[in-house]
Amino acid sequence: MIPGFVSKIPTLLKMKSWILSLLLTCISCTWHTQAEFFTSIGQMTDLIYAEKDLVQSLKEYIQAEESKLSKIKSWAEKMDALTMKSASNPEGYLAHPVNAYKLVKRLNTDWLELENLVLQDSTSGFIANLTVQRQFFPTEEDETGAAKALMRLQDTYRLDPETMSKGKLPGTKYRSSLTVDDCFGMGKIAYNEGDYYHTVLWMQQALKQHDEGEDAAITKVEILDYLSYAVFQLGDLHRAVELTRRLISLDSAHERAGSNLRYFEKLLEKERVAKLLNKTSTITESAMQGGVYERPADYLPERDTYEALCRGEGVKMTPRRQKRLFCRYHDGNRNPHLLIAPFKEEDEWDSPYIVRYYDVMSDEEIEKIKELAKPKLARATVRDPKTGVLTVANYRVSKSSWLEEHDDPVVARVNHRMQHITGLTVKTAELLQVANYGMGGQYEPHFDFSRKDEPDAFKRLGTGNRVATFLNYMSDVEAGGATVFPDFGAAIWPQKGTAVFWYNLFRSGEGDYRTRHAACPVLVGCKWVSNKWFHERGNEFLRPCGSTEVD
Repeated sequence: MIPGFVSKIPTLLKMKSWILSLLLTCISCTWHTQAEFFTSIGQMTDLIYAEKDLVQSLKEYIQAEESKLSKIKSWAEKMDALTMKSASNPEGYLAHPVNAYKLVKRLNTDWLELENLVLQDSTSGFIANLTVQRQFFPTEEDETGAAKALMRLQDTYRLDPETMSKGKLPGTKYRSSLTVDDCFGMGKIAYNEGDYYHTVLWMQQALKQHDEGEDAAITKVEILDYLSYAVFQLGDLHRAVELTRRLISLDSAHERAGSNLRYFEKLLEKERVAKLLNKTSTITESAMQGGVYERPADYLPERDTYEALCRGEGVKMTPRRQKRLFCRYHDGNRNPHLLIAPFKEEDEWDSPYIVRYYDVMSDEEIEKIKELAKPKLARATVRDPKTGVLTVANYRVSKSSWLEEHDDPVVARVNHRMQHITGLTVKTAELLQVANYGMGGQYEPHFDFSRKDEPDAFKRLGTGNRVATFLNYMSDVEAGGATVFPDFGAAIWPQKGTAVFWYNLFRSGEGDYRTRHAACPVLVGCKWVSNKWFHERGNEFLRPCGSTEVD
């Protein structure tokens, strides 16, 4: 028997693998999750711990392999010294009966034990862990969503690919950068989405970093292949020809480059002839500003205004308006609950009237609300104006959950506090909605109330339209994440523990279309909010009708 060869490692690894599989199977039964991790930073934190666990499992696997190799190496060194001695005089060595016995024993028993050690599978624990955890990994949809989120931040906050790639973002504690392969991946996702504008931006950045000598698995040929075709799709024929020629100089046998070049050159020749004959070219000219292709227009008419407000630009807070804004203590029209401890109230905007309240929720209450909400978080939905059915939409990137008063006393306490502050009843209000925004999390301009073309939006509730919105900020946000009102140029920035309130309807019940608002993409940070939507029913005498339609 070879000392140290009968190892307990296989038994321990099998036992550990079995226990780990059982434990993670139990966790999988209680850990309610789904794809779309990118829509909630709060839920993405689970991935950090999952990856940490996998690293620990990998280290244990390496340790087991190193232990096995150490024993094999020790055996090899011992056998090397022994065979050097025995091979120098085989008959003399075997003349000793003990040596003859040990030779037979080694070949019959010890080498078999060595074979078993070499064949021992040290991967079982790591593979079991990886297999079980893989069901909770982000999907292809998550990677695409995360890439599109970076592009959204890039557009909204006017960040060039170089800034994004180097991770030079305001308010960041942890610097991170994108490699050539990362930039190529971004460009490829944009290409697969038919988004040639962002394809060009990210393929150019990948090429730039490659030209600077950065190591990469992706070749320049692969980058140029995508880049040349993308600039062609944007109408820049001259640059498409230039890039394709560079591609061919690197790989003359490329399967598409030659035919593409001939096609591009043929189009250029047609364009040249058309100009000579003073005819209008059929080729779309590329639109460039400062060496960068112009961003194509999209479905949102107030896109420029909305994004400018998100950057803090175009806010229409004039000195004259500023003089009409005040701060005061608010006791809810002498509400008994607020007489001793009124809330600090500050005017954010005069018309429509928007106010901010301070110290509405304590840190302990916020953490409890987040704790209750996190297991229930699901992709936030919007109501289809035609069908009234709730559905997910790219213009709303967050996860939300709904909390009832019986979930925890803190929910009832927060609900009643909002009732005391507003003077409106929570009996007909919607449940407390808690939302956590993900990568580039946003909610593009929208109305909280239902318009005349969607009369059945809240029919099933039987409580009328949404008369008012009470929005609690449950976190500070390092950069981005403002609540903006494009119609009148207001921007309200998140501040933990504060809340903003506004009416969505005039006293007549008509919708105030000025309250169309948006949640700007979160550039840096993790944004948590909760909100209460108050409805018309039950508030008829608490907020009576006015004398005109717009009172």
